[in-house]
Amino acid sequence: MMTPQRQSLLCVLLAAVVVASAVWVAVARHEARQLFVELEALNREHDRLQIDWGRLQIEQSAWAAHPRVESLATEQLSLLPPDQTQMIMLEEAAP
Repeated sequence: MMTPQRQSLLCVLLAAVVVASAVWVAVARHEARQLFVELEALNREHDRLQIDWGRLQIEQSAWAAHPRVESLATEQLSLLPPDQTQMIMLEEAAP
């Protein structure tokens, strides 16, 4: 049988373990909440970057459109399409 002194020591020890466990749970929940907030911020940033990427792809296709390039070549560089006498047709060699 346990002595009253040992029972008191065991109760104090168990109480300390329970308190430590409760503190650990509180810290773990706090860290989980912080990580969730960070995850949500990163998801918002990801969504914003995806939207920007889509806009940039549309803008790139608009800047590289053949009619725009041809217009710039004609207006700013004074380039003209070659006439038939300036063109040389190359035939593919047979294997």
